[in-house]
Amino acid sequence: MKILLNKVFETCPISGRIKGLKHLQGWQKLILPFMGFLALIWVLLRLIPRPNRATYPCMKVAVPLASGFLAQLVGAVLSLFAFKSARAFLRRSWIAPTFICIAMGLSTTYFVSYASQRNAAVTFATAYHGPNQPIGEAKGIFPGRVVWVYDPAATKDDCDPDEHGHGWFMSENNDVEVIEKMLSDGLQSITGRKSDSLAWDKIFKYFNVNHAKDSVGYQAGEKIFIKTNATSSWGRNFNYRDLSIVFNNSYGISETSPHLVLALLRQLINVYNVPQECIYIGDPMKHIYKHCYDLWYAEFPNLHYMDHDGYAEREKFAKSDSLAIYYSDRGAILRVGTWDNASVGDTVRQDYIYTIFDEVDYVINIPTLKGHKHAGITMFAKNHFGSQTRDDAKHLHGGLVAPEAGNPRRQGYSLYRVQVDLMGNQLLSGKNLIYILDALWTSDDEIGPPVKWQMVPFNGDWTSSVFVSLDPVAIESVGFDFLRTEFTAERRLYTFPQMVGVDDYLHQAADSTNWPEGIIYDPENDGISLPSLGVHEHWDSAQDMQYSRNMGTGNGIELVKIFKNSSSIQPEGKILADKILLRPNYPNPFNASTRITYEVPRENMVILTVYNARGEQVTCLVNQRQAHGEHSVVWDAGNWPSGIYFLQLRVGKSQEIQKCSLIK
Repeated sequence: MKILLNKVFETCPISGRIKGLKHLQGWQKLILPFMGFLALIWVLLRLIPRPNRATYPCMKVAVPLASGFLAQLVGAVLSLFAFKSARAFLRRSWIAPTFICIAMGLSTTYFVSYASQRNAAVTFATAYHGPNQPIGEAKGIFPGRVVWVYDPAATKDDCDPDEHGHGWFMSENNDVEVIEKMLSDGLQSITGRKSDSLAWDKIFKYFNVNHAKDSVGYQAGEKIFIKTNATSSWGRNFNYRDLSIVFNNSYGISETSPHLVLALLRQLINVYNVPQECIYIGDPMKHIYKHCYDLWYAEFPNLHYMDHDGYAEREKFAKSDSLAIYYSDRGAILRVGTWDNASVGDTVRQDYIYTIFDEVDYVINIPTLKGHKHAGITMFAKNHFGSQTRDDAKHLHGGLVAPEAGNPRRQGYSLYRVQVDLMGNQLLSGKNLIYILDALWTSDDEIGPPVKWQMVPFNGDWTSSVFVSLDPVAIESVGFDFLRTEFTAERRLYTFPQMVGVDDYLHQAADSTNWPEGIIYDPENDGISLPSLGVHEHWDSAQDMQYSRNMGTGNGIELVKIFKNSSSIQPEGKILADKILLRPNYPNPFNASTRITYEVPRENMVILTVYNARGEQVTCLVNQRQAHGEHSVVWDAGNWPSGIYFLQLRVGKSQEIQKCSLIK
């Protein structure tokens, strides 16, 4: 269906606006009216018996098409009436009324009939990847896994985030020990290991194997760059002598939490024994504030503290004149531009990047989960706008949904998206060791202070969360689902994530069939196009937050939820930590053996049993009392015939069942 729509409508390669119908032949001209007619029948059959179905995903697709079809009928009737009236006036030689009726007929035909169908088709395209329809190739030790750790104790509830002298980023508002435990839980869950040291070893080995190296952990002398997001440290927002923050209207902007960075440093240095001298930290286009430097330096004085200008005894980032990222629009879309018009000026075909990305062996990019007035959302991909060496990144805005703030003129799907090039570049995202998303203090705006969230489980509190993954597309897809759920018009906050096509770059990063016509993503300009960078899908609902791997229905995303100190969470959240969880076995289908992973909410008697399709017990894998947390076991089915089997997990009085397939 999406391919059909792409054939029907033509998109301007520069602006991204839908220009009009492509040249259709014969039966193709009946596509949209026919779709509209079927949608109208579907809506009538479904909504008349049960009006509450209006919120169903299928209705959100069908209603725009049906309304477009009705508008087309109305337009046809009005146009016919106008043209008949024009003929009658012409017979009487009433020239002025004749031309007025002709103009009315033509305008009605276009603005009511054509425009309504065009908008209906665009709306349909936005829903093309509906809930639990994964696309792309899942990445990770547990493919597609994204771990969400939530602990309201990490942040101070009554913090006023932009109160001068008491900002959200200060130690009085953050419990670094709690944050460190959150990061620890995320690392262990993403790897299936029972200690932080083993988890890091598994992460390094996974990276090295996937970069054509041996299965080895961190090696002596290897360098790590921690890329932060220091949004607020531009212009006159800091004292250039010591980089202390200035009390102005930009105070308290949401950005990478210094305490999450400290927790990461403790992990790398104290737990995994990476030498301080091998770690570099900073935001190449920005500065390290004094409050961040003092916090980190107190424990780790031998790090390489990096700064855009080398202020206050920091080391200066070096710009490269040879290391480049090449943009795959090849000059068709990106322009030098201005803040008010991204379509003017010289073409932009490439950017040089900072030498740090070539000099280090690993990158850990730690962005903040936020809305964004140009991109709709900002996470890992958008955080690399500050990794190129120009004075700013306005020249990249032409590849976003809203090149000029407040003007989302590039809404829609299958348009060139600059984030895909950034996600696929070998020196930027290609060196990313692990994806850690800072959601402790999140905002609806890239230059706004943190805001409290209303959705479950936050219920009017700070998000106080950390997300961890080894799949760059999956973790941004989960972040997008959170942002689009929370930042709605009802909240009276910015609604940037609601712009149409905000997740277009995730569709394209996941699957090349979503690339625009004529675009081949090749950010190295070496003739090798990008493979699938990860898996994308949307959850089933904001209440259950279930992805296809959670439900055992597909090979998409698995969202693992780890909640701490969450007694304030409302029961209707349905995602409390006292629920057992039996995850889909991996691999599935399998040959000979498969790993089964499950979570126990509290110490209890655990029984894990395997049954065949006739309901006969095959084997009992676990029958013992186990502590709370994540557990896994391998089922060696080498002696059993091919077929469908069922895994039954019983914890106390609760049970869950998953289906698996043995193929020999």
